[in-house]
Amino acid sequence: MKALFLIVVAGLLSGVAHAGPQIDVGVMYDYLDGDKSSFLKRVFNAGDTTAFVKINVLEIVYNAEGMPEEVPVKNQPELAARNGLMASPARLIVPANGMQGTRLLFMGQRDQERYFRVRFVPVIPAKEDQFAVAEEERAGYEKTLSAGVNVLAGYGTIFFVRPTHTQFDTQVSEAASRYLMTNKGNSVVIIDEFKDCPLGKDVDCKPTTKHHVLPGKAFEFDKQSGREYRFTLIEGSTKKVLTIKG
Repeated sequence: MKALFLIVVAGLLSGVAHAGPQIDVGVMYDYLDGDKSSFLKRVFNAGDTTAFVKINVLEIVYNAEGMPEEVPVKNQPELAARNGLMASPARLIVPANGMQGTRLLFMGQRDQERYFRVRFVPVIPAKEDQFAVAEEERAGYEKTLSAGVNVLAGYGTIFFVRPTHTQFDTQVSEAASRYLMTNKGNSVVIIDEFKDCPLGKDVDCKPTTKHHVLPGKAFEFDKQSGREYRFTLIEGSTKKVLTIKG
């Protein structure tokens, strides 16, 4: 569910590549607990040039076929309020080797869990982008990047907004050759660091994976003789380490 996208800025003056801004948004999944309304997200810049970052928010909804779609966040005109997630500020100027933060604010209905895509997009600032930058500074920044080939890497993270009254209920069904975990609660549970390895050994393990189990969904795997399956079940702030043998 994470996304990485690249914007290539190619100049005609030189074929030399410049480091430019290099942003890092940390983890790709964030969670807003039911008793919270805001979340601080930090954006780091490990590059040697200032990063101008636009933050865009879309809501992830599931259609009749159960497929996710990204749609604009809707407002509530009758309440003069936003029904969803917003970033404040939505424009960041992150200095080289520095950090800035944006606060993700949720307003609206929380009777069920909601999901959002938060995109952090590095740009060359333009007048319409509403960055507080003088025209001379903007032109100088664009000229600096145009002196070579620069790759501006942006990130799309996933933001989970838990219901106000969060309830966890993970039910397990285990058979001789099958293991099933069903999320009967109303908020996402996480199967973290899932490892499928030969029994009693850490060699020849399959790649470690992470799974988000949405309400009403299930996580399952086949149990094979001579193998063991290790993972951490995360329900909000509660973590349980489990080992299942085939």
